[in-house]
Amino acid sequence: MNKRPFEKIMWSIALPGFGQLLNGKYIKGIVMIFLEFLVNVQGNFNEVILLSFHGEIENAIQQADYQWLMFYPCLYFFAMWDAFKDAGGGKSPFSFLPFVFSAYFVTVGTIYSSKLTLFGVLLGPIWLPILSVIPGLLVGFLLQRIISKKLTIS
Repeated sequence: MNKRPFEKIMWSIALPGFGQLLNGKYIKGIVMIFLEFLVNVQGNFNEVILLSFHGEIENAIQQADYQWLMFYPCLYFFAMWDAFKDAGGGKSPFSFLPFVFSAYFVTVGTIYSSKLTLFGVLLGPIWLPILSVIPGLLVGFLLQRIISKKLTIS
């Protein structure tokens, strides 16, 4: 039976925990959804997203509770990895690395989002972390490839 790992990742992107529910991991899925709502509400994430999309970056920074928002990337990427793995994906060695490095880079992007500018533009707590996914994926895939090659050569 095809468990469609890509589908589980996409549902986990929509809401952490959905992929677990689709995989039949109901307790894990409910816990993930609860944690997502907890972090979302405590971090004032929806308001921050709304303000960021309206270009009100300074207001978004003021509304953000960074103590909570820094937890979100790890929860988000773990939920994606876990749903993918439980659906039969992630069979290749070190296939978790793109998820791990994405979570790391997005967390660092969140930490610096209130001060760091790119080309003179303050991107804030939504856009800088989103852009941080790209180097996270690149580093993760690159390390996965390098480590896998080294192990097969040895």
